[in-house]
Formats: sequence, C-alpha cells, structure tokens
Amino acid sequence: MKKIFVFSFLFLLGLLVYYFYPEQPLPKDSKIDAMIVYKSKHQLLAFSKGKLIKTYTISLGRNPVGAKEYEGDQKTPEGTYSIHDKNPNSGWHKNLGISYPNQNDMAKAKRLGKPAGGDIKIHGLKNGKGYIGKFHRWQDWTLGCIAVTNAEIDELYAAVSVGCTIEIKP
Repeated sequence: MKKIFVFSFLFLLGLLVYYFYPEQPLPKDSKIDAMIVYKSKHQLLAFSKGKLIKTYTISLGRNPVGAKEYEGDQKTPEGTYSIHDKNPNSGWHKNLGISYPNQNDMAKAKRLGKPAGGDIKIHGLKNGKGYIGKFHRWQDWTLGCIAVTNAEIDELYAAVSVGCTIEIKP
C-alpha cells in the first residue's frame, strides 16, 4: 500500500511540475515572418529575419500522417501557405487562419470527388477549456488544425502578421 501511495504522489507531483513549469517566452517585441511546422515532430518553429526564435510543441488533426486530401479526413495539410487572417473572437481562444486550400489542394480533392474543406487554423484551446493547458499536447485531437496553448496563441497572435508564410512538412 505504501508503494502505491508513493508512486501516486510522485506521479501527481510530476504532472504538476509539467503543468506549471514555465516555458521560455517569445522574446519581447518579436515579429515572426516565417513558420515551419514539422508534423512528425509535433513542432512549430517561429522565425524572425531568418533566425529561429522559438519552437512550440503542437497538436494536429486526429489523423496526422499524410497530407490533407479532403474535408473531413482529419488531417493537417502539408505544403506552403500563408497566414491570411487573424480572429481574436474565435471559439478556440484566438486563431490565425492558414490559406488552405490552395489550387493544388482543390485539384486533389476534386480528383477524389470531394470538397477540399477549409478553415484550417493555428488556434488555442476551446473557450472554457483553457485549463487543459499543456496536457492537450498528449494526443492529436483537432479536425486538421494546429493547436497550441492559449498563452502560446496569445504570443503568436501578437507577433504574426497577415501574410506570414507557413510551411507545413510531414
């Protein structure tokens, strides 16, 4: 019984440390002009003037392997896009709109006889669920978007301008 108590205590302590351990903030007054997402590594790299300034750990669509082919496949797209809008009043805290689908994406979906879909975003957690924090990273759960914590989308929202490029790689 004592071993179970000690294990449980250490496990809970580890969870608390993980949850509350502060992450390195984005350098003050940063302007992000390019982002690269590595889906297989669950990383979003933010660049300013060619210099890597921060790496974010992300969650992806529930079906993360392979490029998005059509609406509803729960995959995150792959390719080069741009941030085409910013929404401070999203149902997912805040979001940055990704310019999916492009012409290639639409042609691919058309060949499959399906709609390409859209509304692919970098977003925070669902409104009212921000307390989940970093635990959201433990699984891929979006419908094809790229998810970060609410604090991280606040940083990105402030530092990213419409027109910023984003390259999403396998």
